[in-house]
Amino acid sequence: MTEGIRRLPSLNGLRVFEVVTRHLNFRLAAEELGVTQGAVAQQIRGLEAELGMKLFDRFPRTLGLTEAGRSYVTNIRRAFELISEATETLKPEPLHLTISVTPTFASKWLIPRLPDFTAIHPNIDLRILASDRIANFQTDAVDLAVRYGRPPFGAGLNAELLFDDVIVAVGSPLLVEKLGLPLQNDNFTRYPLLHDAHDFWPQFLELAFPKGPPTASKNIRFNQTSLAIEAAIAGQGLALTSTFFVEDDIASGRLLRVLPPELMIDKDFYVVSPRKPRHPASVTAVRAWLAKAANR
Repeated sequence: MTEGIRRLPSLNGLRVFEVVTRHLNFRLAAEELGVTQGAVAQQIRGLEAELGMKLFDRFPRTLGLTEAGRSYVTNIRRAFELISEATETLKPEPLHLTISVTPTFASKWLIPRLPDFTAIHPNIDLRILASDRIANFQTDAVDLAVRYGRPPFGAGLNAELLFDDVIVAVGSPLLVEKLGLPLQNDNFTRYPLLHDAHDFWPQFLELAFPKGPPTASKNIRFNQTSLAIEAAIAGQGLALTSTFFVEDDIASGRLLRVLPPELMIDKDFYVVSPRKPRHPASVTAVRAWLAKAANR
């Protein structure tokens, strides 16, 4: 016959104790717990009486942990973390997953490929959070992100390279037919340049025209790369973009590369997720699909 679990202190008292150790103030702890200050003080007195030792030193405006309290709270927090992890593991794997991406990545690469994802994973409801703001995995309930930069992206995160960033110049075939090839004669000066928030044109023109870049007819500025790409498709000028954003447009004849240089940037696109994801099976499935779709 196995021995049962020895008698534990009040779990409610332990929860109150953990909260108080973070605030070292009964009033602030009471606000977090949604109870009265007197109820918090009573729980702490009861726990100390049950343990037969002081956990806090009382001062006029604050509290201080005793040596016993400091030692105890370390193990109590670990115990609560184990309970939380066990509870998450017990829950069934959700049928949804939230991925954070930039608006351009969403519109120019991810959304056109969603039918393929849905066909392979019909039971995963992929929720797309498109924003230039860097999402927080905890507070924004994000499971996976595609981030532009260089690792490491933060403690406790895994990052896998998705795309090297190679910048090329593109324009509408109809615009090129109208204005002439940019490198012939002085045709380049006739082309408007479409800028995005990255503003890579100065670096790119140094590569394309090492003897000195010519002056464009005008400059049009957008806050999103996707808008510059759409303007280029509409024949409004030349845009700079990551190659993988315009592969489909070039293949369909909506765009063509208009200048030979390729600008390499010291930032790339990475798939980032917590090392301990909340929904590991869904995260693994989406990561694998992203890698496969990127390498086609």
